[in-house]
Amino acid sequence: MHHTSLIALLVAGFVLAFVFGGIAHRFRLSPLVGYLLAGVALGPFTPGFVADASLAPQLAEVGVILLMFGVGLHFSVRDLLAVKGIAVPGALLQIIAVGSLGWALAHGFGWTHTSGVVFGLALSVGSTVVVLRGLEERRLLDSGRGRVAVGWLIFEDLAMVLALVLLPALGGKAQGGVGTALMLTVAKVGAFIVLMMLVGRRVIPWVLERMAGTGSRELFTLCVLAIALGVAFGSAELFGVSFALGAFFAGLLLNESEFSHQAANETLPLRDAFAVLFFISVGMLFDPVILVEQPVRVLATSVLVIAGNALAAWGAARLLGAGGPTSALLAASLCQIGEFSFILAGLGVSLGMLPEEGQDLILAAAIVSIVANPLVFVLHDRFTARRERLDPPAPHDVMSPPLPDGSRPHVILIGYGRVGSELGPLLSAQGVPVVVVDDDEPRVQSARAAGLPAVRGHAANAAVIAEARPDTAQMALIAIPNAFETGEIIERLRDLNPAISIMARAHSDAGVRYLIDRGADGAVMAERELAHSLAEMVMALPAFRGETPLAPARGG
Repeated sequence: MHHTSLIALLVAGFVLAFVFGGIAHRFRLSPLVGYLLAGVALGPFTPGFVADASLAPQLAEVGVILLMFGVGLHFSVRDLLAVKGIAVPGALLQIIAVGSLGWALAHGFGWTHTSGVVFGLALSVGSTVVVLRGLEERRLLDSGRGRVAVGWLIFEDLAMVLALVLLPALGGKAQGGVGTALMLTVAKVGAFIVLMMLVGRRVIPWVLERMAGTGSRELFTLCVLAIALGVAFGSAELFGVSFALGAFFAGLLLNESEFSHQAANETLPLRDAFAVLFFISVGMLFDPVILVEQPVRVLATSVLVIAGNALAAWGAARLLGAGGPTSALLAASLCQIGEFSFILAGLGVSLGMLPEEGQDLILAAAIVSIVANPLVFVLHDRFTARRERLDPPAPHDVMSPPLPDGSRPHVILIGYGRVGSELGPLLSAQGVPVVVVDDDEPRVQSARAAGLPAVRGHAANAAVIAEARPDTAQMALIAIPNAFETGEIIERLRDLNPAISIMARAHSDAGVRYLIDRGADGAVMAERELAHSLAEMVMALPAFRGETPLAPARGG
C-alpha cells in the first residue's frame, strides 16, 4: 500500500491555502489569514478531511528554519544602528509593557506566573510579514519613519530569538536549578556563537563563493539550503541550540557574502512555500470551539494585542522624542502578532510552561489582529493625510534624486536587474530622463547611486506605479523576466495613461503574443536579439562578408 499522507497534506494544504488566501486578498485582508484558516479546515477540530497531524509539525519546523534563515539573511546591523536611539529602547519598552499586561491577564485567568510570562511575550511581538507588507504598500520602507519601524521590528525579532534560547532552560527547572540550567544554556550558546563567528564567518561565504563559481544555479541553490538546514540541525544536535537560532546565524553569516542577494532570491520560492506550510500547521493546532466556550477571554486577548501594542508603541516612541507621523506608523504597524508568537506558544506548550488554552487564545488573537490590521492602517492613512496637509514631509522623506517635475517627457524603467542596470545609465547618458521602479532595496539604492530617481515597490501596485508619474511619461520599458507580472503592470500603466508606449521583455513567441495581447506595443526576446547580434559579428568577419562593406559603428 502506498503511504500518501505526506502527499495528501501537501496537496490539500497548498490548494486550500491558495483558495482561502485568494479569498482573503479579495477582501483586502492579509493572505496569512487565509493560510491560517486553511490550517483550521485541515485540522482535527473541524469536519471533513483531516491531515496527518504528525507530519505537520515537522514541515512547520522546516518552515521555521527557512523563516529564521530569511530573517538573518536580511538582517542589517547598519540599519539597526542608524535608528537605535528610538528603535532599540522603544521596542524594549513595548515588550515590557505588553508583556506585563499579558502576564496580568494570564494571572486573571488563574494561570501560573511562568505561563503569564510566556503568554505576555507572545502577545508583544509583531508579524514580520505583515509589517513589511504594510510598509511596502504605503511606500514607506525608504522613509525615515519606515526605517525606524523596520529597526524596531528587527530588535523585537532579536529579543524573541533570545527568548527561544532561554525558555528551555526555564522550562527545565523541575530537573534542576534554574540558575544552573541558565548558565549551561548560555555556555552552549556562547560556544556556538564563537564557533560560528570564528569558523563559520570564513567557511560559509567561502563555500558559497566556490559554488557560485561553478555557474550551476542548481548547485548554488542546494548549497544555500544545505547551509541553512545543516547549520540549524547541527546547532541543535551539538550545542542544544534551537533550530531558529542556528538558522538565524546561518543567514546572518551569509549576509556578509557578496552573493547574499542571489542566495535570498534563489531560495525565496522555497521559503515562501514552507512559510505557507508553517501557517497551515499553526492553523491545524487551533480549536475554534474556544470562540464559543471562552468568547470573553478571546475578546480580552485580542483587545490587548491590538490596543495594547498600538498604545505601547505610540507611547514609547513619543517618550523617546519621535514625531507624530513616526509614532502613528509604529502604532498601526505593530498592533498585531504573528510568526514568533506561534513559535513561542508552541514551545511553551511543549515545555509545559503554557496551557493549551493559552496557545488557542494566542492563535485566535493573531487571526483577529491580522484581520483588523488593514482597518487600523486605513485610520493611519487618514490621520497622515490630514497631518501632511498642514505639515509637509520631513526632508529625509523626500526622494533623492528627485522625480522629474513633469516639464518634459520621461521614461519609466521597471526592473533594475541585469538588463535594467545596463539600460538605465545608457539612456541617462543620452540625456533621457529615467525613473526606475523596483521592489528590491539593493537595486533601488544602486539606481539612486547611479543618479537615477527610483521608486521602491511592486509596479503592479497602482499606488507604486502612480508615484513614477506615468501620466507625463513618454514610454515604459519593462525589464523584468516574468510575463504574468509584466501583464499586470501593463494593465496598470494603460489605466493611468492610455497613450503611453510600452515595450516589454519576453522569453518566447508565446510570451510575446501574451504581452501584446495585454496591451504592450512591442516585446523583445533577449535570446533572439542576442542571436541577431552574434550573427552580425559572424557576418562581419572577412571570410563571410565578402565584398559587403562593414556597417558604420553605432553612435559613429
